[in-house]
Amino acid sequence: MTDEITVLPPIEDLIDVLTLKDVGTAHIAVTDVAGRDAAESIGATSARVFEGRSQKMPHGRVFGGQVLAQCVMAAGTTVREVDGDGPRPIHSLHGYFMRPGDDTLPIRFAVEEMRDGRSFSTRRVHAVQKGAPIMSMTCSFQERAGGLDHQDPMPEVAGPEGLASLAEAFRGIDHPGARHLAEARPIELRPVESNMFLDAGPEQVATNHVWMRAIGRLPDDPLLHAAVLAYSSDYSLLEPVLRRHGLVWTDRRLRVASLDHSMWFHRDARADDWLLYAQASPSAISGRGLSIGQIYAQDGALVATTAQEGMVRLKEG
Repeated sequence: MTDEITVLPPIEDLIDVLTLKDVGTAHIAVTDVAGRDAAESIGATSARVFEGRSQKMPHGRVFGGQVLAQCVMAAGTTVREVDGDGPRPIHSLHGYFMRPGDDTLPIRFAVEEMRDGRSFSTRRVHAVQKGAPIMSMTCSFQERAGGLDHQDPMPEVAGPEGLASLAEAFRGIDHPGARHLAEARPIELRPVESNMFLDAGPEQVATNHVWMRAIGRLPDDPLLHAAVLAYSSDYSLLEPVLRRHGLVWTDRRLRVASLDHSMWFHRDARADDWLLYAQASPSAISGRGLSIGQIYAQDGALVATTAQEGMVRLKEG
């Protein structure tokens, strides 16, 4: 008799993945050359530890956006407890992907509470698997405040209505990658210019636009929406690099991996409403491509800005 495996619908699966278990506190031990305790010299003597499971992927490696989102949830959970004035929203994150994650194993998240000031809270998070970090992130949260206010205007592109989604494009194709795109992703993506899995478009330009939203309604939790926004931001950000060189994701020569990811959260948004992701690549060199993204709500509000550099290599022969 075998154990029955329960498969959750994609959006429920994502919420489950982002619901982390608090597994305790880890003591950080550092000694100086004389053998004396020196943990305070690195700014933290302990870390809160959380654990989350991994989503199954066709290639067996953890999706980078998943780790980004789980790091946001882990850090934000510790910030909720700072004071009684309501949770401080996240305003920025900066992370490095260091190793591929194994999607068959859970991930532990060690959160160092670096500082809680009058307005800002800073956290450092290490995502660990098999005793080694797969990602390291620093993120910051801020009390809501007034101040100067301006933004870049939203690009004028076709709206999401009438555009084909990736799920529609790959539905019915008997291939593991196609089935994942059609059935398993919790985020709906509707490319404006062309489907970058199949067609780089007639022009080799370093720009790309994608509409995106969660495929089901999410709970009214601002931290969860920020985490899902971070999750979604990792799907297509390197596409302007590929488009500029006439490449598609399915090119067998292509070797791509995210190296780092930064994100600035400007204004409140729901990740289950349509958002326009406007992307551009200013440079590619030495097997690396850089992309900058701007995420807009349908009313034109600039919600977030992203930046990512990825390894983009073409295997010869």
